[in-house]
Amino acid sequence: MFEALPEHFLHNATVRETDMNQNITLNPPAAVDRDLATGAPFIVRGKLVDARDVNHKSRDLGMEFVTPRIDLDALIAPRTEPGPLFDVKLDEILDFLAATGDAMKCDASGYLAECVDKIALTNVLPRQQIQFQMSMAADYLHKERLREYADQNLGDARLLDEWVPRIDSTGRKSFTRAFPPRLVHVLPGNAPVSAVQSIALAAMVKAVNLFKMGSSDPFMTVAILRTMMDVDPDHPVLRSMSAVYWRGGDERIEQAIYRPQYFDKIVAWGGGDAISNVIKYLMPGLQLVSFDPKTSISMIGVEAFESDAVMDQVAEYAANDVSMGNQEPCVSSRVLFVEGERKQIDSFCDRLKDKLVERSALLGKAPPLPRDMAEEIEALGMIGDEFGVWGVPDGNGMVVLSDIPADFHPIRKTANVVPVRSLGDALKYVNVATQTVGVYPSQRMADLRDGLASGGAQRVVRLGDAGGQSIGAPHDAMYIMHRFVHWIVNEDGFDPNFHR
Repeated sequence: MFEALPEHFLHNATVRETDMNQNITLNPPAAVDRDLATGAPFIVRGKLVDARDVNHKSRDLGMEFVTPRIDLDALIAPRTEPGPLFDVKLDEILDFLAATGDAMKCDASGYLAECVDKIALTNVLPRQQIQFQMSMAADYLHKERLREYADQNLGDARLLDEWVPRIDSTGRKSFTRAFPPRLVHVLPGNAPVSAVQSIALAAMVKAVNLFKMGSSDPFMTVAILRTMMDVDPDHPVLRSMSAVYWRGGDERIEQAIYRPQYFDKIVAWGGGDAISNVIKYLMPGLQLVSFDPKTSISMIGVEAFESDAVMDQVAEYAANDVSMGNQEPCVSSRVLFVEGERKQIDSFCDRLKDKLVERSALLGKAPPLPRDMAEEIEALGMIGDEFGVWGVPDGNGMVVLSDIPADFHPIRKTANVVPVRSLGDALKYVNVATQTVGVYPSQRMADLRDGLASGGAQRVVRLGDAGGQSIGAPHDAMYIMHRFVHWIVNEDGFDPNFHR
């Protein structure tokens, strides 16, 4: 049952007391045949809920799916109830995650294959990329790499299991622990593979977790958790997890859930509207770990034009970064700043277009560009010599050249190339929304990285390697596990045996 709301939080909550102890239907039933709509079951505290009560439509494609009702009393664990993982050792958690990864590779129950079929109906990603992300998800659950991730994020993974002692330079004793939190995860819909990372990191910090799935992918989190059920249906990792869907911005749900007596932090991925929606619920005791909307770029030096062979290879690298995840993830490059003469850059744009089309044949064709964006690009191509367009807006890949970054947001394998006299001139376009910067040649990263960091960029890589990641490296300028946990210290005075 829901706990009483502390008096000092009452001014932040407008939900009626009668709303707090009832099942809530997220939106009125639409005129949809529930037997024909795609089913999206929930996991509630480790148990499958497979009802067909409430109809929804996916954000991008408008495809129908049907979910259970949300039962708030079943979903929310009071703070007086310890989390299932609070006293479980990290080693046991890692063993279970690795066993889940093995089970995902076999997919004996077919949950993941079914999940691919369903996501293909609701998500703009081509089916080939959904399948690729599913295989990536299974490989992510690797015991040694996950432990390395924890050590890199926390400095010492023992902090998750025990009170680690320390004596400072004055002789003062203390014990520190990374204590398990209670987290709401607002998952993105544009990268299904993010579900497995969220599940793994949440398990490693021993959190109590509620995953809010997106309408573009209300399936993958549950498919992974159902695979966990095959491994051990009563494991504490599974019992610490719930995965449900509600329409973002539904205040009747969010005012009841986003409260500090139930959760410590909201971990939010998504666009500006999604983050802004979450921010309005923050209050003392309820923090935000935000993966804000970001844009990634490429910086290509004049060295790319040393020969046709080099330019061809650079275009291949750039196409890899642009087309990744069908340009849905933040890490996908959208604006490419290129040094060189106009004739050279025109040749590069033509090569890049060809490489994007080749990548489309391998990765799957995206839907055509939105009509308003396609019309804006067509108009740009007619303005003057400072603009150029290669390809057509059919989702197979195109390149738009402009003298400054275009006003539109490039999507679906659309590369915006901007000529610059020097790569240093591109630094003025870098800001806090710049996530990954791919640089060619790699030798120039050292000269650029301080300026990029000063402008707000968070990650600098070789061109073509935007999709790689060092194990445990910062993401969006933070160590994720470090932000998830509660850092608790037990101070114990002075050590009588201490000598300066």
